[in-house]
Amino acid sequence: MRELERVLVNLIANALRYSPPGRPPMVTGSSHGAVVELRVIDHGPGIPADRWEDVFLPFQRLGDGDNHTGVGLGLALSRGLTEAMGGTLTPDETPGGGLTMIVALPAGAAG
Repeated sequence: MRELERVLVNLIANALRYSPPGRPPMVTGSSHGAVVELRVIDHGPGIPADRWEDVFLPFQRLGDGDNHTGVGLGLALSRGLTEAMGGTLTPDETPGGGLTMIVALPAGAAG
């Protein structure tokens, strides 16, 4: 469970950082057959779709002017941990603006 906890802490911390005041991020969960899907949804500035994979590169902080918080390893680590549990971590657009990070794991695989 520690790996999943670390993934969610990283994703929620990012969502909190980029969410505008009065629009906190939301976390949802659903089951699709043998897959459990967790979504961390924010209404921040979002990331252009052609840059989605860039956020998973170590030391990337796309458009982040805050040089005092983090070094850009959180999403790279989160994807690695998710894949180690047999799952995927993918970004998607949030309807109305923002970014949704989707953690999809085999049911019962949370490490």
